[in-house]
Amino acid sequence: MTTPDWLAEGAKHVWRPYCQMKTAPAPLPVVRTHGSRIVLEDGHELVDGIASWWTAVHGYNHPHIAAAVREQLEAMPHVMFGGLAHEPAYRLAARLAAILPGELDHVFFAESGSVSVEIAMKMALQFHINRGETGRTRFLSFRGGYHGDTLATMTVCDPEEGMHSLFSGVMPAQVIADLPLDEASEAALDSLLAERGGEIAAMLTEPLVQGAGGMLFHDPEVLRRLRRLADKHGVLLIFDEIFTGFGRTGELFAMQAAGIEPDIVTLSKALTGGTLPLSAAVASRKVFEAFWSDDAGAALMHGPTYMGNALASAAANASLDLFEAGTWKADVARVSAALKEGLEPCRSAPGVVDVRVLGAIGVVEFSSPVAVGALCQAFAAKGAWIRPMGKVVYLTPAYTTPDADLAILMSAIRDVIGPNGVFGGVEGSGGV
Repeated sequence: MTTPDWLAEGAKHVWRPYCQMKTAPAPLPVVRTHGSRIVLEDGHELVDGIASWWTAVHGYNHPHIAAAVREQLEAMPHVMFGGLAHEPAYRLAARLAAILPGELDHVFFAESGSVSVEIAMKMALQFHINRGETGRTRFLSFRGGYHGDTLATMTVCDPEEGMHSLFSGVMPAQVIADLPLDEASEAALDSLLAERGGEIAAMLTEPLVQGAGGMLFHDPEVLRRLRRLADKHGVLLIFDEIFTGFGRTGELFAMQAAGIEPDIVTLSKALTGGTLPLSAAVASRKVFEAFWSDDAGAALMHGPTYMGNALASAAANASLDLFEAGTWKADVARVSAALKEGLEPCRSAPGVVDVRVLGAIGVVEFSSPVAVGALCQAFAAKGAWIRPMGKVVYLTPAYTTPDADLAILMSAIRDVIGPNGVFGGVEGSGGV
């Protein structure tokens, strides 16, 4: 492939994510997208197997979302949220409150998922401060978890996952525990909270699937155990649904599989259907009421510059329109069935330790980290855009991906890493 001038010149200045740029393969030049496909500079098309890091759940360039953004662009692309209000964000907040379970009614907007987690953490800390509990200054999170790359969110990621180990000691250490997968680990967590609960503001986890930590699945009962323990020990419960929210696991929100709700939930990624940056930390009535006061000092003093961005809010409202139409659930079931059938042959491939599927998430796990760059190139040669991470090769396609394109993804994986795959060395340095 010929390198276009814009890529050659810009490569001298762009700092790329999650790779050692000196040795990583060059990025593929993209000129447009449509449906489930990415179109490269030379005209080749790749079926996107990961929906641009799990965001483009309705497929690319969806006409309903595009029309809503164009209409909003003509009227008002953005206005500051401090002291001003606009319909797209206020309508979106009301709609999110209506579809989230329980009393998750109070929406604080931001731009990125990591920032929404930081806001949730800040809410939890100040919740206790406003109630006179000044000793609760730490968070309890779980091995296998991943919540972002900003300084505070790094402290609640699994310290063994590798990407953030260089920064150990930079920020205050948090409490890291095992998820309560059974009665014994629930008892261990109960004991830990009995010992240290007075210093913990909140527990934080990704419900049902720990995404960037390795696509690790757990049972809904784990979430019920966390809710019971949070209530018992007076700590808040935060669910990070940035990956799992908006249908990815087969429920609109993963928490619904457990029939419980957290005190705060964070949302992003698929919120705008993969079009514009937007995130939210949504608090329960109990949390919000700790800030509702005649005392100005009890307010949450936070306000991202682009919070409640009108363009992004318009995109999110259009995305919710598509979810309300109801076809997403059947689409996720169809994708799930294709993943189960298409990935199962990989179970007998060299180095594979597990194959698992939940909703529109399909995972092939290896015994050691995989060579991300080399595998990306091998998959692209087969017409698929698949970017492994850590020890897993995974698929999280758009729910609207046609059966023919799903077949291309499955074929690419089987041809590259299956029992008779052409790729001889999957071992590498991991990555995301």
